[in-house]
Amino acid sequence: MKIGSVDVEEFSRNLARLIEEGGRALAAYLKPREEGRKSNELAEEVGEVVKTLGHVAEYWLEDPQRALEAQNRLGKAYLDLWASTAKRLTGEEIAPVVTPEAGDKRFADPEWSSNQFYDFLKQAYLLSARWARQMVSDASGLDPHTRLKAEFYVRQITNAVSPSNFVLTNPELLRETVLSNADNLVRGMHMLAEDIETGGGDLKIRQSDASMFEVGRNLATTPGKVIFQNELMQLIQYTPATPMVLKRPLLIVPPWINKFYVLDLTAEKSFIKWCVDQGITVFCISWVNPDAHLAKKSFEDYVHEGPLAALDAIKLAIGEDKVHTVGYCVGGTLLAITLATMAARHDERVASATLFASQVDFTYAGDLKVFVDEEQISALERKMGERGYLEGKTMATVFNMLRSNDLVWPYVINNYLKGKAPFPFDLLYWNSDATRMPAANHSFYMRNCYLDNKLAKGKMLIDGAPINLKSVTVPIYNLATREDHIAPPKSVLLGCKFFGGPVRFVMAGSGHIAGVVNPPAKNKYQYWIGQRPRNADLDGWLAKAKEYPGSWWPDWLVWLTRQGPTEVPARVPGEGALKAIEDAPGSYVRIRD
Repeated sequence: MKIGSVDVEEFSRNLARLIEEGGRALAAYLKPREEGRKSNELAEEVGEVVKTLGHVAEYWLEDPQRALEAQNRLGKAYLDLWASTAKRLTGEEIAPVVTPEAGDKRFADPEWSSNQFYDFLKQAYLLSARWARQMVSDASGLDPHTRLKAEFYVRQITNAVSPSNFVLTNPELLRETVLSNADNLVRGMHMLAEDIETGGGDLKIRQSDASMFEVGRNLATTPGKVIFQNELMQLIQYTPATPMVLKRPLLIVPPWINKFYVLDLTAEKSFIKWCVDQGITVFCISWVNPDAHLAKKSFEDYVHEGPLAALDAIKLAIGEDKVHTVGYCVGGTLLAITLATMAARHDERVASATLFASQVDFTYAGDLKVFVDEEQISALERKMGERGYLEGKTMATVFNMLRSNDLVWPYVINNYLKGKAPFPFDLLYWNSDATRMPAANHSFYMRNCYLDNKLAKGKMLIDGAPINLKSVTVPIYNLATREDHIAPPKSVLLGCKFFGGPVRFVMAGSGHIAGVVNPPAKNKYQYWIGQRPRNADLDGWLAKAKEYPGSWWPDWLVWLTRQGPTEVPARVPGEGALKAIEDAPGSYVRIRD
């Protein structure tokens, strides 16, 4: 029996299979909670949302006239939409009342515009979402932190209820469901159950085909050796690709929140390989994925057993005591703190420092500040105290939610509603390869940087003594990325004024990852160079800066070479006082969360 293109029997069988797979997904969610291995944190999270949005509601409801005006604005928008739709129904050509923002891919299917029902649905949603955002932005009297949280929560709610996220209100999904007799939903529910099982009772959305990648096989393949290791890190020295190299080597300090191979993805994208090919002796820290027995490792331990231990090892390995350094994201913050600590002790082993999308002042630290207040940090510390560490998937979820329309909902639709496996994408595979964080270290970082901004204020204590960034006088190449939501360019720009030496501020196009990992051969994006900033006026700086096409990497290489152009014969890993322990990328990076 068939009705149109629907095979009723097949459709019925698939509905039965859908219910079966749904039961499996529910069981995967409930099992760890019933066994006591996982607590239900949803109530606490919902409570935080309700409390924050309650402050917004309080502003509007305390004045009936103000509330009425807000309702009238929404009502008028709906009436305009209804009038526009009625005119379209009579055949009149008329411009839409509201259109999606540039770059919004949710409504790309032609039927969102050609079909009057879906066009009405789309515009009604966009009007409602815009009104909800205005309710927050127009609520005067909110303190800045509450406003930031409210904006974030409203964005998450409006993104979640988009008609593009549901089968019956998304024309593309409805066509797919009818044409496949709901087989797409069966496949999707099967993947949903698998992803909840993989997440140990939480949904771990697959963003890439993980079977296509393996660290050491087609990711992190630049040849080298692990020449040193301790509890917190392995130090990799890369095999030279040129007969002569710069005398001063380069030490890379990646973030411990993610794994280092974002700088060594495929050979075509690898910043590390590119540096080696330019005649630089490259060393890179590979942080361990810590478990409970490292819970007491403090931020100071990361300073001593990370960059400082690496500098000691480099001296033993190749005999050089002047080293160029690079720090990425929180690795750059750690590097800046290390430099200030070294300056206080008159330790002059670092010749220059390059900071990739790194913050030293957290006044304008962006959307991550949503999660930073005394109440939330205390709750996080209690949670970390149960295990001794913060689970990697917790931070991964936070970063994904900052760009939920790019990193969450497209994969929900593709995976669980279309029933399609995601495409293999090396960067998203890396993004899902999360790392844990020791409780003591993460607590120090959140409180001293994000909450109290002690580094910029000169009040941070390392080993019991205050450190000051003004004492850092080495040349600094400070890179920001224009669309960064983790280390906003305004925040990086302001950080320049705290250093005591020469600073070259460069802003690259694109975001936190693509703006940094931008090899010259791709000829993508652009970068800007201007005078050293003295404040947080990004627009003012940009108005006087000069724009250059393509990658900033060659500009950085020229800058680095000027810091010390002397060359020496290439050094082979393991031939010095430190012998090779194992091949790169080492074993620490392979430890999964």
